Amino acid sequence: MDMRDQQHYMMEPIAYIRTAFPAKFGIPRQSGFVPQLKGRVIFRPGCRNADVLRGLEEFSHIWLIWVFSENIRARWSPTVRPPRLGGNQRKGVFATRSPFRPNPIGLSSVRLEGIDWETPEGPQLLVSGADLMDQTPILDIKPYIALSDSHPDALCSFAGPAQEHRLTVAIAPQLLVKLPEEYREALFEVLALDPRPAYQNDPERIYGFAFAGREIRFKVSENVLTVVAIEKT
Repeated sequence: MDMRDQQHYMMEPIAYIRTAFPAKFGIPRQSGFVPQLKGRVIFRPGCRNADVLRGLEEFSHIWLIWVFSENIRARWSPTVRPPRLGGNQRKGVFATRSPFRPNPIGLSSVRLEGIDWETPEGPQLLVSGADLMDQTPILDIKPYIALSDSHPDALCSFAGPAQEHRLTVAIAPQLLVKLPEEYREALFEVLALDPRPAYQNDPERIYGFAFAGREIRFKVSENVLTVVAIEKT
């Protein structure tokens, strides 16, 4: 027996991220879809050293390697049902970005907006376009290198741009003022990308998700998403 089959690798998070999403529902399906979403990467004590970030400010984008901490299960399935296919078609787990994987590891490309060098918790990364839930553990950070990481001619199957659709978003002014101004543009983009699973299309159903300390409630009819309530959580 190959001894490599017996190996296990122990990993500890180096950081966690702060975002406006305390729960999974509502988070964009991929990183970069909503560049207005801001996040802050906060390092754990063992990595709160400015030297580990030396030179990172010379890059515009970075890769975050993280843990699907809310989707850890004892078992996994070789096939999954991607929501973008209506939940009716199965694909091999390695042909999707499903969180239900043999190893619950996620990968996101985000823009590095800057580094806050002076905080009580050490240097922190300011990022945008993240598709991570608040408090998600970060395993590693690597610079994005366009020469090797960008493939404009890549074939993307069911995840290609043609499969994405946008909704018209309607929010009454008296509701919008209940959300801090810094989050409003991001909310419009999150809603326009339609956070519902593709197999749910009930015009009378009220959906809701937590965002920036508020509960956002909405319904969708035809191609129009209407926010019906914004309440503090």
